[in-house]
Amino acid sequence: MGRGKKRRRENDSEAPRTMHPRNRYAAAPPDFAALAALYPSFAPFVSVPAGGGRASVDFTDFDATRELTRVLLLHDHGISWWIPDGQLCPTVPNRSNYIHWIEDLLSSNLIPPISSSSERVRGFDIGTGANCIYPLLGASLLGWNFVGSVGLLFVDVTDVALEWAKKNVESNPHLAGLIEIRNANEAPCCSKSETVDEEPIRENTSEAVDNVVRSIPPILVGVVKDNESFDFCMCNPPFFESMGEAGLNPKTSCGGTAQEMACPGGEQAFITHIIEDSVSFKNSFRWFTSMVGRKTNLKLLASKVREVGASVVKTTEFVQGQTARWGLAWSFIAPRKMVIRASIPGKVHHSFMLQGHRHICGAFKVLKSAETFFCASNLSCKTDSVSFSIDVTIPDEQTQAAVLHGDDFPGAVEDNSTKPHSAITGTSFRISVFEQIPGTLLIRGSLLNKALSGTFSSLFSQLEDTLKEEFCRKAR
Repeated sequence: MGRGKKRRRENDSEAPRTMHPRNRYAAAPPDFAALAALYPSFAPFVSVPAGGGRASVDFTDFDATRELTRVLLLHDHGISWWIPDGQLCPTVPNRSNYIHWIEDLLSSNLIPPISSSSERVRGFDIGTGANCIYPLLGASLLGWNFVGSVGLLFVDVTDVALEWAKKNVESNPHLAGLIEIRNANEAPCCSKSETVDEEPIRENTSEAVDNVVRSIPPILVGVVKDNESFDFCMCNPPFFESMGEAGLNPKTSCGGTAQEMACPGGEQAFITHIIEDSVSFKNSFRWFTSMVGRKTNLKLLASKVREVGASVVKTTEFVQGQTARWGLAWSFIAPRKMVIRASIPGKVHHSFMLQGHRHICGAFKVLKSAETFFCASNLSCKTDSVSFSIDVTIPDEQTQAAVLHGDDFPGAVEDNSTKPHSAITGTSFRISVFEQIPGTLLIRGSLLNKALSGTFSSLFSQLEDTLKEEFCRKAR
């Protein structure tokens, strides 16, 4: 059976799984030997093969994992950080992927900003924990404001988590003004609830999970204050139903308390509760998001989001080495739509130039950013890194809407209405990246389906704005 799964992955037409293109570790992993030379406290945890080769770290050693996280945050992000023994130790590349995905959601402008929101992006981190990783990374990388909610409401908040989350913020005066740590258990509606049992709920049915969800206090209600608005919320939920289940992976040691790692009903129950709470804040958040640990739960949770009336549903995959996690995002705010004038014929070819520093404006980096742009709009992409091209296919139902109604592509809007089947199939258009001279690239778009000329022109214009903003701004 294992061989069958491997064969299906090898024959998959999708591009290989990669980190987010803007993740600083996407191009190359951390150089452990170089970091050990710079930070003597890290050196004892680094092993270098006698005959030469790449240095390694024992990820089953909690002390090694914690010191690596400390060094990466300090060296690459200017963040002073520490956690005591037993607390959940995050991996920096994986958490960075999540931050950059939210950045993509916000910059796509599919969901318009909330009128009452300030110019600075404001996020809400559910279950921040002692490590406070998302607020620290979001503030450091992008200058975002954060409210970090400490205390998963399935269990009593620990004084240690609250104390160390505050310490990690206070240890970084340049970021402290951007981050508020909030004790979730001080919310008016909070009450003590059942603690995590060592044995999981055996009957993993939808009804059993719903019963668990109804028995626990809210996660957002009472914690988010009246008249507050946020651009997004994010969550690294307790993935497991018991601590026994959490300890089944022998290849890593990330620590973690029972409050951080497990809860009754596991991630399915926890995220379901976020979904139910989100209905009370339809106009207070542009995006609700959560990380998901099991792909089998992703489809079920996405269905729950649709059931409560979300206007937009997005999913993605986060990759770090051999570890995969998934992201789920939804919104209740009506998405933006642009009207395409059917009477104006669209061009078959579009192109523009990108000029910047050769190390910033490389062909592969631009190709991956273009792929991210289209994937964020729920378009199917087949990337050829040899020819530096992307074949983009607009999903059938979106194609039909664009052709019949003259609307621009509706992104990831989930429409449950019955639509006539479109006769338009196959690749919609192709994006190619050509290097003219080092640091100067030509991006060319070729329409392969003339019935979509208006949609193609609109998308290519948005792509041009996105890439110029990303690469030309960095080069200045």
